Order: sequence, then structure tokens, then C-alpha cells
Amino acid sequence: MHRILIGTSGFSYNDWKGEFYPHEMVQKDFLEYYSHHFNAIELNFSYYKIPDAINTGKLVDRSGGRLEFVVKAFRGMTHEISGKSLTHTLPLFIKGLGPVIEAERLGAILLQFPQSFHYTTENRIYLKSLINELGHLPLAVEFRQKEWFKDSVFSAMEELGACFVCVDEPDLPSLLPPVALNTSSLGYIRFHGRNKKGWYGTDSRTRYDYLYSEAELKEWIPRIRDLASKTEKLYLFFNNHAKAQAVNNAKMLIKLLE
Repeated sequence: MHRILIGTSGFSYNDWKGEFYPHEMVQKDFLEYYSHHFNAIELNFSYYKIPDAINTGKLVDRSGGRLEFVVKAFRGMTHEISGKSLTHTLPLFIKGLGPVIEAERLGAILLQFPQSFHYTTENRIYLKSLINELGHLPLAVEFRQKEWFKDSVFSAMEELGACFVCVDEPDLPSLLPPVALNTSSLGYIRFHGRNKKGWYGTDSRTRYDYLYSEAELKEWIPRIRDLASKTEKLYLFFNNHAKAQAVNNAKMLIKLLE
């Protein structure tokens, strides 16, 4: 059974009120409302702050068992790597995800590395250690540095059982091209928008301020179907969150796939 799960990267945006959430809705009701429209969510807050088990337990409750959670790894594991990343930060991060894991609602942990994470021996050793430490949990790895886009990396990820995250993002020299491939039984595509002009030197709202046209999403349909046929589960997430564009595009893609 090939399952396609579609959602957005984050859900708690006040500028989605009136566009997606009812105007009068309070923030604590956002996730329940979201869970009636989509079947998966990418949690972003965990990048900024190590999740706390009490709070993740509340998220599981509010979603009513309708959502699978993909949780972005804390920045101390991907962007601000230190001697404490594996020994101290990682165990705290896993502990905070306890309720999601126990409820069997964890879709994957997303390890998103920055463009400054280059293909060096040191980084390859660190990544392998991180994947091994997390080996008992489903993992997805996203690179923002094109140096990692090579067959040897895909083979290594296959051996380690980690999922390679495919991306749709601006056509810029050091970013990855829009391919659809899998290195595990999970498939994963993140749609970041194609805001070439606003990608560098702006904030995250401006960077991801982009609305995909139906024609642009249609280009992906054959690749999505192909990837779904090769995997047990395929995640499709929209990160173009400004002005609720992620919601509109996720709904558009659901319709196109029907």
C-alpha cells in the first residue's frame, strides 16, 4: 500500500487567519482545525527549541490521531554542531519526542543541513554518527549544498536506511536540482518555492514567499506517482508559508493527485 501524505511546514502562523483559519480562532485550536484538512505536518519549532514532552503530548492530543508528525531536528544537531551535539543535545531531543513516538505518530525526524554544511570528511563522519545514533527512528536528510548531490552519498544513505529529501527550490548554483529519488522505503519532497530574487539576504517569510501555479505543480505529478510506487510512504510538504500559500498549494496538489 503506497501512502501519500501531504501537508505544510509549520501550522502556527497568524497570517493564515482569514486565509485558512477562521478569523476568530485562537492559536491553541489551530492544529485541530489543520488536522481535518491534511494528514501530515512538519513541525518547525523544534529547530529553534528542543521539544518538551508535555508540549508534544498536547500536540498529539489536539491532532486527534489524524496526523503524522515529521519533526525538524534542533539546530544544535544540524546548524550549530559541537562536541555536545551527539552526547547531550540528541538524547534531550529524543526525550522530548517521547509522546509522539509512543503514540506511533512519528513520521520521521528531518535533518535539514544548511548551505554551509560542506561535503568534507569531518561532516561525513558526523552525519554517519548522527544517523547511527538515530537509527531506531525513521530519518530524512535534506541538504542545501549541491556538493552532497552524488551517487556515493545516495548509496551511503541507502546502506544507513536514511531517506534523501528531494526539493523544489530556486535554480541557483549551489542548491540542489529538482529530482525525485529515494534511498529508503520513505519518499520525501519539500516545496520551498522558486523565489530566486529573495532567497539570499532576506528573512524566512520573504525567502519562501512564492505561490506555485497549477502548471508548475503538474510538472511534478509523474515524478510523484513514480516515487510513490517505489516507496511505502511518501511525504509532500509545502514550506512557502507566507500568506497561507503553503495551504493553497497543498490543497491544489491533493486535487491534482485525485
